Amino acid sequence: MEGATFLWLIRHAPVDGVKGTIHAADAPANLTDRARLEALRPRLPTDAAAYASPARRTVETARALGLEPELVHEFGEQDFGDWTGRRHDELAATGGEAYSQFWSDPAHRRPPGGESFEDQVARVRLGLSRIGAGSATLVVHSGTIRAALCVALDLAPEAALRFVVDPLSLTRIDRLATGWRVVTVNQRIS
Repeated sequence: MEGATFLWLIRHAPVDGVKGTIHAADAPANLTDRARLEALRPRLPTDAAAYASPARRTVETARALGLEPELVHEFGEQDFGDWTGRRHDELAATGGEAYSQFWSDPAHRRPPGGESFEDQVARVRLGLSRIGAGSATLVVHSGTIRAALCVALDLAPEAALRFVVDPLSLTRIDRLATGWRVVTVNQRIS
């Protein structure tokens, strides 16, 4: 299919850090599940362009998969602003009305100093528009993959938040001349 773009989206390996934390971009990946990484590697296209968000965990995961990605700011995780580095249970207990209001409409509300999921969708849409025809592997975040699915399926942002995107899972979407096609979502390779 001439002019088509075939995208392999991989969510990064789990974060090597305290669970329940809104991790910063410098949080490392936990790459101890070598079997999953080795099973995933042959499922990726050879000689494809490779991209990742600038976050440490995506870059480390990409390299563990044998990729040397171009870093693309637009593929970063949703910016949680002042809440970055804090735990959800702490924010629920001390975050006041702002935290509860955010979770009443997480698709459209912004954390203090951060962005909404709707903002992330617009950013990811721009990043996707810059990928040319051919095959590409993107090692990114769960929110980035949900945003790409939002674009591909022309969903309202709140609907895209319903997708489960596990660490080291594969999501495949294609941009064709006639529109988008979703091949698989959250496929766990083992």
